[in-house]
Amino acid sequence: MGDAFCSDCKKHTEVVFDHSAGDTVCSECGLVLESHSIDETSEWRTFANESNDNDPVRVGGPTNPLLSDGGLSTVISKPNGTTGDYLSSSLGRWQNRGSNPDRGLILAFKTIATMADRLGLVSTIKDRASEIYKKVEDQKSSRGRNQDAILAACLYIACRQEDKPRTVKEICSVANGATKKEIGRAKEYIVKQLESEMGQAVEMGTIHAGDFLRRFCSNLGMNNQAMKAAQEAVQKSEEIDIRYITCYWCC
Repeated sequence: MGDAFCSDCKKHTEVVFDHSAGDTVCSECGLVLESHSIDETSEWRTFANESNDNDPVRVGGPTNPLLSDGGLSTVISKPNGTTGDYLSSSLGRWQNRGSNPDRGLILAFKTIATMADRLGLVSTIKDRASEIYKKVEDQKSSRGRNQDAILAACLYIACRQEDKPRTVKEICSVANGATKKEIGRAKEYIVKQLESEMGQAVEMGTIHAGDFLRRFCSNLGMNNQAMKAAQEAVQKSEEIDIRYITCYWCC
């Protein structure tokens, strides 16, 4: 129910929405105020009648331009019923026997997405990391290397390029066993590969202490006053270039 101006009643009246016909009808005089309107709200009907799943989603994921088929390949599942099980299992075996050139990329992209989700990173960083890995994979020079370290290094580079840097230690915590040293070596290797492909230096952005400050203060449970004091200390240290003073006293 809602309110709308009715030309026959000459006033605002309550209206009824007929979703099946797409009509907006005056509740007092029955005049159709709007016909064949489009309902732009979400549709939450369940189309999984053959299974116990109540997931209302009836479409696949978005297309992925990094994959040869755009990520629109078909996966044969097993419906209920003896005949269906036999048919689907036979088709499934033939499908598994077929070669999928994107199988390795799909697995790598899923690993990157899992690591990014565990770090709370946005989708733009996931996409950038996937693009970096695709460029390295196209050169066919990463075979035999630690793939977990390669994927973690791609995520590290993507974070820096998107101005949302994470420390190597943070990346290492979700890197499936890859050490900081391995990730560091993988990062240097990827940068060299990208520079040789593009013919120019790879821009990774400059890391500032302030990029980590707010997140670290939040993890420590610091209040706003303490966080503000820490931010002021960081700004002062950047103004006087504390790195030069440290080097001076060390010498």
